[in-house]
Amino acid sequence: MIATILRKFYLLGRRVFEKLAERSLGWMGWQIDNHWDLNIDQCVMIAAPHTSNWDALYARLALKALGVHVRITIKDSYMKLPFGPFVRAMGGIGIDRRPKKDGEARPSMVQLMSDLFKSHSKLVMLVTPEGTRSKQEQWKTGFYHVAMNAGVPIALAYMDYANKKTGIGKIVYPTGDYQQDMAEIMAFYAQINPKHPDLFSVDTRFMQEAEF
Repeated sequence: MIATILRKFYLLGRRVFEKLAERSLGWMGWQIDNHWDLNIDQCVMIAAPHTSNWDALYARLALKALGVHVRITIKDSYMKLPFGPFVRAMGGIGIDRRPKKDGEARPSMVQLMSDLFKSHSKLVMLVTPEGTRSKQEQWKTGFYHVAMNAGVPIALAYMDYANKKTGIGKIVYPTGDYQQDMAEIMAFYAQINPKHPDLFSVDTRFMQEAEF
């Protein structure tokens, strides 16, 4: 009985925050792009472009409005006190790269991130493949290999400042054709307008393929 009541309060509170996030974006003149598939329980989500601290605010509000709870991988030591409770509340999920046995090589980040999908039935893993707010003509593409290894789709989240639109614009299902899939992702982000255009580039290694 108590559990049912608490569950109802939780769902009510969640809907209130989702509506508040939606209205907050509306007050600031932003629209939400909703290409999220409610049937998706697991995916890797890209957030780009990343040229301003404002990006995180708009992206967070959009995802909250869409009811999408994202998780961010972080070094396992930050999950302990005193930072642990705060990091978990922000969606942090710990990664421990220490070898399980003496003499063993450290497991790769791709493998560890892929393994998280085995232990979390519902997991939206947020990544920022540019890695920095500086202009990067080559992205960190480990997210693609994580999605392939885990057998999950890739959601493309974005912030378009020229059109004042943010949200999830596309869901890509990796085929195993690395060049073609990455070209599809780059073609999508090539159309997005960042806050500081001089600080953003899609991955130029895949742009020739993207021109289809």
